[in-house]
Amino acid sequence: MTYRRTRAVFIKELRHIVRDGRSLGLALAMPAMMLLLYGFALSLDVDNIPMRICDLDGSPQSREISREFSGSRFFHLLGYVPSYAAVDAGINSSEILIGLVIPRDFGKDVATGRPVDVQLLVDGSDSNTASIAIGYAEGVVQRYSNAVRVEALNRRGIKPPAPPVVAQARVWYNSSLQSKNFVVPGLIAVILMILTGQLTTLTIAREWEMGTMEQILSTPLRPAEMVLGKMLAYFTVGLLDAILSFVAGVTIFAVPFRGNIFTLALSTLVFLCGAMFWGIFISSGARTQVAAYQMGMLSTFLPGFLLSGFVFSIDTMPKGIQLFSIIVPSRYFVTILKALFLKGVGLHVLWPQLVYLVLFSVIVFWLSVRRLSKKAA
Repeated sequence: MTYRRTRAVFIKELRHIVRDGRSLGLALAMPAMMLLLYGFALSLDVDNIPMRICDLDGSPQSREISREFSGSRFFHLLGYVPSYAAVDAGINSSEILIGLVIPRDFGKDVATGRPVDVQLLVDGSDSNTASIAIGYAEGVVQRYSNAVRVEALNRRGIKPPAPPVVAQARVWYNSSLQSKNFVVPGLIAVILMILTGQLTTLTIAREWEMGTMEQILSTPLRPAEMVLGKMLAYFTVGLLDAILSFVAGVTIFAVPFRGNIFTLALSTLVFLCGAMFWGIFISSGARTQVAAYQMGMLSTFLPGFLLSGFVFSIDTMPKGIQLFSIIVPSRYFVTILKALFLKGVGLHVLWPQLVYLVLFSVIVFWLSVRRLSKKAA
């Protein structure tokens, strides 16, 4: 492999990229568009839960517990309804997620110290959101119950006992508990995997489709030089995409970056190389751009979104899926970015993920060269 021939392929491919202004503009604009779209639209925060209250008692005590819900930032009270049927209709029409039913004689039972139940009706279609909403509602009811108990003891002149155990929560790394701080770093990794893989997926398939591959094979150019030269040309575009994505994440979404810029640059360069080589590997096995594009989307989009830990926790997946996710490179880059942005750790912690990305890049480069050599033969 010689520098001269590799450089010639690099210049040829770079000129092709520059001449195709629409594709270049789309390649540079796509990360920003996807980041803005998914960054603002994809939120894991569960708040402003729509609810209605059916107050069958109408006492001061029932109005007080209703105020506890309406004053919580987790619930959005849409109003009061007179019956169970109205709550049921709201849930069936998806207007509300949760309904609170306060029974008759609620105020009388609370005033006399008798135990009383309130009913929560929850739409369990989305089990995750429903579970979180139930937890919020139980917390509001528990807070009201404790306040009533303390008030009753004070009226009797009894000092309320101190709770035997008090939990003091201290949130590290994402103290505001905003999902965008968790979503955006992972989203950057997934976008780069999809986009950079697609950039190189069509490069060799296009040569076969246009009939220029036979001319290239008649030259002294070696497969390794072709793969490396084409990768370096698209690597410059991928690097610009990465810079734009990182700047947008820090400035537009205000995601804190606590890590080392050198570790970020090194891991990004290695990841981009692996993603580019994977696209070339796919392209070297396809004779048409349509087939290459379909295989590229199947091997980058679905694993990147579903098996990288970007949204869905890998630990909760079936064992077989967990084992398969080991070969997904975006899984390790997602881990690196989240750790760099939120935790500020360095290579002493992230070196296993970085080593895997290096191995992935080397193996895919070797496979691409080998497959292209067989095609040339």
